Amino acid sequence: MSVGAAVRRVRTYGGQFLLLAVLTLVVTLLITGVPRLVNRLAEQGLRAQLNSELAERRDLSYTTRLEPATSQRTAMGNAAEQFDALAADMPPQVRSAVTEQWYSVETAATRVVGPDLAARNLLVDLGLRAMPDIQGASTLVEGAWPSETYVPDRPIEVALDVDVARKLNLRAGSQLRIGRADDKGKLFDAAPLMVSGLFRPVDRANGIWDGLPQLLQIIEPPGDGMPFIMFGVVAQSVFNKRAAAGWPIQSKWRYRLGVDQIDAQKLDELIDGLQVMQRNQPTGLTLTQGVDVPLRAFAAQIDAVRTLLAVIAAGVLATLAGLIVLAASLAIRRRRSEFVLLRARGGGATAGARRSLAESMLVVPVAGVLGWWLGTLVPGAPDPTMPYIIGATVLVTLALPLATLAVPAGGAARRDLIRVRPSARRLTVEVSLLLLAGLAAVLLRRRGLTLGEVDPLLVSVPVLLAIAAAVLALRAYPWPLLLVSRLAARTRGSVAFLGTARAGRAAVAAPLVVVVLAIGTAAFCAVVAAGIDASRDRAAAQLVPADAVIRGERFAPDTIDELGQLPGVRAVTRVLYEDDERLAADQLGTDALIGQTDVLVVDGSGLDLVARQSQVDLSVPAALRTALPGPGPLPAIVSPAIAAELAKAGMTDSAFILVQGERYEFRVAGTEDRFPLLEANVDRFVILPWQALPKRVTTPAPTSLLVAGDSLDAETLRIAGDQGQERYQQQGAVTGPERLIGVTADTRADVRRSLEEGGANGILAFGFVAGTVGGTLLGLLAVAFTVLAGARARGQVLSRLRTLGLSRRQWRGLLLVELTPLVAVSVLTGALVGAVLPLLLNPVLGLSAFTSGVPVQVAFEPSLVAAVLALGAIALGFAVAVEAMNNRRLRLGEVLRLGEES
Repeated sequence: MSVGAAVRRVRTYGGQFLLLAVLTLVVTLLITGVPRLVNRLAEQGLRAQLNSELAERRDLSYTTRLEPATSQRTAMGNAAEQFDALAADMPPQVRSAVTEQWYSVETAATRVVGPDLAARNLLVDLGLRAMPDIQGASTLVEGAWPSETYVPDRPIEVALDVDVARKLNLRAGSQLRIGRADDKGKLFDAAPLMVSGLFRPVDRANGIWDGLPQLLQIIEPPGDGMPFIMFGVVAQSVFNKRAAAGWPIQSKWRYRLGVDQIDAQKLDELIDGLQVMQRNQPTGLTLTQGVDVPLRAFAAQIDAVRTLLAVIAAGVLATLAGLIVLAASLAIRRRRSEFVLLRARGGGATAGARRSLAESMLVVPVAGVLGWWLGTLVPGAPDPTMPYIIGATVLVTLALPLATLAVPAGGAARRDLIRVRPSARRLTVEVSLLLLAGLAAVLLRRRGLTLGEVDPLLVSVPVLLAIAAAVLALRAYPWPLLLVSRLAARTRGSVAFLGTARAGRAAVAAPLVVVVLAIGTAAFCAVVAAGIDASRDRAAAQLVPADAVIRGERFAPDTIDELGQLPGVRAVTRVLYEDDERLAADQLGTDALIGQTDVLVVDGSGLDLVARQSQVDLSVPAALRTALPGPGPLPAIVSPAIAAELAKAGMTDSAFILVQGERYEFRVAGTEDRFPLLEANVDRFVILPWQALPKRVTTPAPTSLLVAGDSLDAETLRIAGDQGQERYQQQGAVTGPERLIGVTADTRADVRRSLEEGGANGILAFGFVAGTVGGTLLGLLAVAFTVLAGARARGQVLSRLRTLGLSRRQWRGLLLVELTPLVAVSVLTGALVGAVLPLLLNPVLGLSAFTSGVPVQVAFEPSLVAAVLALGAIALGFAVAVEAMNNRRLRLGEVLRLGEES
């Protein structure tokens, strides 16, 4: 068999081979390019997530206890030696991500006195810190750096940040004394100290300044009569002498992970390395790190989105595989007489297959290589996809020869004139397929899966269910058409009767399955995307059950009135939240031995009003909304875990909880799995009605304020909240030594926006858009194949009817009646599969990683009906256009003449 002959045949049937080549190119392009694009989006999402965190969140910090040095080596020399040793002992995946590192040794802050401090009546404690490279990260503003030459009896020289020094009335040359102070403030073991110079950091964002306590800030006194705390820099030689003299010292080593050094593809290895470091801490050292929290959150999103992408990719690739089979079948159907003639002239059983293989090898591998090359141009880290590309190319190359082997040896029969009853073999295959799809779905729900891995069962279940649904549709839809056809036979005109009769006898099994696969994939993406979107709304309402929330420590009672006077504010209510409180068995505080719980005190009617004014769907339990002051325990809503423990202890009717120093008695009036303002992982809580609290010596102060209003500005709310906290403090209501910190103000819109930005949301959006658009386009292409599969038979019928006097208008009507049932059934079946799949797969996809832990609820979307109707209309119009174009190309007279086979 010559290559030239194969080339001539490829050129003759160029359109068919071009279609096969394009499908091959698309498959290899998707296999190569999509993983690259996903990896790129993952890297961008990880960078965005880490950059949104404080830089010091990426620090791995080792610290020693504050105690006198035990080593004979110098303090700084020992710290430098351990600095390198700690880095060398890190797991390789962690060590490779470290980009910056610092170490320092410091003393505890002790009392300093001097004339400049006394001039402003300042009480100050000073800590001494020695740290290399500080001179390169700062600029000397005044004086000189502490001398590295140790001279006995010379005052300790210290350098201070210029802003810190000026706030405390210090300057270069200030004379001080440092030592321990007794209860009366008298110094003993005092040593002379002098401020040798003042410096200013070159870049305040430099990580060298992030060590705690900071050099660039004054630690304000936590209460009245307590000192300010600051830290200054001393020379290493002087520090070594002080450590040798027995001063308690503390060494600190910090290693910062670089954002650009963390590989999203090796995230699990990095998290495992951090766990190893946490478990294997060196003796005497304490490791502090918080980078694993955002890394774990991002890894959970990546695992969930990769699992979801596997489902979408399975649907798209299965659709493409079906289209390739249809393309090969259509090509062979057009050349059936050629292969029959080849057998009649003495060709072997595989002669036609060998001819098709030679032709396919001239086209498909070239298209596969071109698709692979185009995929490599997509930016992003590659995945090891070459085996899949080779396998897909080989399978597509064999599609044409295998289709040739299926050509019957004799002539084709007129299948349009008889009803073909399915064989026992085909019925057995279809029933087995239905049973297999059901069994796979049950196993997937019962077994679950490991997120982030391509599970064969997971990717096969959607395909099996789509095929099973298509088989059921094929078996079911001819029956109503038969009834319609009988009714149409009694009416005047032949269009409705002939159209429904032909639609009921159409043999389009494979094309309909492909349409169902494609439309099912698109509908699945649309339904899951809508479910995640609605769940994010619920998550935002769970965190902020109002238009805005102001969180602080304690607010003055008049803060509610002040907020109510702000422009746009319609309603305000108070909330009190305390965590880790213990339940008591009586008013004396006898421990109930139940454990710790969170306490939330809400004004039931106020919360209900704010929620309604904010258009938040929140059902406040009647026990909280209608409670009134009176004798007896307060009605409380508790979590199921607390309810079970109280019932076990026999305390459902009387238990006590501490709220801001006062103990209140409550009874269980109901249970709730979740409640607004509580984190998704909180499963132990007690909720009390504020309006029913009995009067006590101390009036509870709200810790949060919920605001309902229009166009609320978070900064304006924050300022009003800060003023409310200050008024509370000035009224003398603060108990304990802690000072109030600034409040935070969040609007529900901002919280909602934060849920859909950053992290792996870019990959999620790409998956939904690609699945929806790709599934829709492939579905339309499959509809075209469905039309072309029966185009020859329809052309013969239309040719005969045109010769019998069928008008052009009647011809269009007949075509529309024949194609409408087929298109409608395929589109509706695909949409039904796409709507059912999320209900089946949602529990195992882990999509709550994108909704702040709120479970994703997939429900019926009314918009899906409109989308399906629109898609059905488009598909039908597209089918009619394809049929009309095909008929014009073939010319109906030639179809009648050439289509007759004898």
